[in-house]
Amino acid sequence: MYAVVGCTDCHALWLLADPDAAETATCPRCGRRHRTAGLKRFVTAEDRETAREARAAMLADAADATDAFESTPSVAEMEVTTDDAVVDDAEYLDAAGIDPDDVAAAGESATGGRAGSRSRPEIVRDALRELDAPDESDVVAYATDHGVPADAAADLLDRLVRRGEATASGGTYRLL
Repeated sequence: MYAVVGCTDCHALWLLADPDAAETATCPRCGRRHRTAGLKRFVTAEDRETAREARAAMLADAADATDAFESTPSVAEMEVTTDDAVVDDAEYLDAAGIDPDDVAAAGESATGGRAGSRSRPEIVRDALRELDAPDESDVVAYATDHGVPADAAADLLDRLVRRGEATASGGTYRLL
C-alpha cells in the first residue's frame, strides 16, 4: 500500500510506502521527521503508479496547471511508446546523409581494428608490462608507436612514478 502524505512544515507531498507499518517518516524536502499516524493521507492506493499519478495531479492542481497535466500522458504510457520511437544508429546516420558503412570503417581505422581504444596512460602502462627492463627511451618509443606523443609519454611515465604506480631503479622502470 502507498499513501500520498504532506509535511506540516514545508507542505511537500511525497509517497510513503506501507504507511501502516512505519512509525516515522522523514520529509524529503525539509528533513523533518513525522510520526506517520499524525500525517494526513491525501490518497491511499494499492500500487505505486496510482499513488504517483495522484500526487502528480495534486501538484499540478497546486501549480494551477491542471489542463497541462491532463493533456500529458502518464509516465507508464510514455514508457510504452519510447521503445517504438527509437531510431537505430544506421537509420539516424542515413537520414543525416552520412553513410553508416563509412562511419564503421572510420571507427575501425581509428582504433586499429580493436573494439575500443586505449588511453595514453594505459599505453604507457602496457609498455611497462610488455617490455623487458625498459628504460625511459624504450617506454617513449613504445608509446609513440602506439600514437602517444613523446613528451606526453615521458610526462605520464614521471606521473606513474610520482604516484607510486611504477618505480625507477638504475634507469629501468617497472609497474608496482
